[in-house]
Amino acid sequence: MTAAPQTQERRRDLGETIEALREQRQNTLSTFCSMTGVSNPEQASGELPDIAPAALQEFLNHMVDYLAMGHFTIYQRILEGKERRSVVKDAAERVYASIGETTDVMVDFNDSYEHFDGAESDQQSIKDALSRLGEMLAIRGDLEDELLEALSS
Repeated sequence: MTAAPQTQERRRDLGETIEALREQRQNTLSTFCSMTGVSNPEQASGELPDIAPAALQEFLNHMVDYLAMGHFTIYQRILEGKERRSVVKDAAERVYASIGETTDVMVDFNDSYEHFDGAESDQQSIKDALSRLGEMLAIRGDLEDELLEALSS
C-alpha cells in the first residue's frame, strides 16, 4: 500500500525543508570558519586573527537566517504539536531545551556584536566570544542532526 498523495507531498516538503536548513547551517559554518581562519568551529579556541567588521556582518546575517529558518520551519511545527510521530516527539524532548540554550547564546552574540566596528580594544572580547560561539555551533549541529534524523525517519 502506498502513502496518500497528500502524505507524500508533506514528506517531500519536509525533506526539502530539512535540506534547506542543513544548507543554511553549512553556510553559517562556512562563513564562521572563513572569518576566524579555522577549519571547523570547535577549533575556534586557539588564537584567532583580528575580526573584520564586514566578515562579521556576513556571518551574523547567515547565522540569523539559520536561526530563523530552524525556528519557523522545524521547531515551530514541533512546539505547536503538529508532529504526531513518537520518535520525533521523543527526540524533541531530549534535545529541544539544549537547542534553545544554543539559540540564546547565538542571539546574545548577535545583539552584542552587530555594531562591531573592528576596534583594536574590542578584538580580544570578540575573539573570546567567538570561541564560545564555535562550541555552541558544534553542539547545536549535533543536537539538530538528532532531531532531523528523527524527522527524516
